[in-house]
Amino acid sequence: MKTTAVLTSLLATASAFAPAKQASTTTSLRAFENEIGAQEPLGLFDPLNLVADGDEEKFQRLRYVELKHGRICMLAFVGNLVTRAGIHLPGNIDLDGNSFDSYPDGLAALFGEDAIPGAGFAQIFLLIGCLETLVMKDGTYT
Repeated sequence: MKTTAVLTSLLATASAFAPAKQASTTTSLRAFENEIGAQEPLGLFDPLNLVADGDEEKFQRLRYVELKHGRICMLAFVGNLVTRAGIHLPGNIDLDGNSFDSYPDGLAALFGEDAIPGAGFAQIFLLIGCLETLVMKDGTYT
């Protein structure tokens, strides 16, 4: 009788430390855990909760736009390296006879005494806006 009581208490104690089974539920937070870039133990890194709602189309569009802007940044960096190496376009940048190499490299080309005139700066932004809206349209994201 004593052994039965001891065994019963041991079994009750052991079951207290056994892992409890939990029902598996899927939420929108785990919707993109199998996508490229999701890593253990964090899973998909989304600190601003941009895809917390689990919208697949929104996720694919954000991924597409991130790749596009990353490629544009890489091109801009290479362009900066090229101009700092002293390689400039031949000819004049305006009708006054200013050549491309008459303007300084880097941020000095935008701010400072020898900077590009405001109208030229506006043309650069207008060109980028036209490219973004007309040429580099978001299409299929897969």
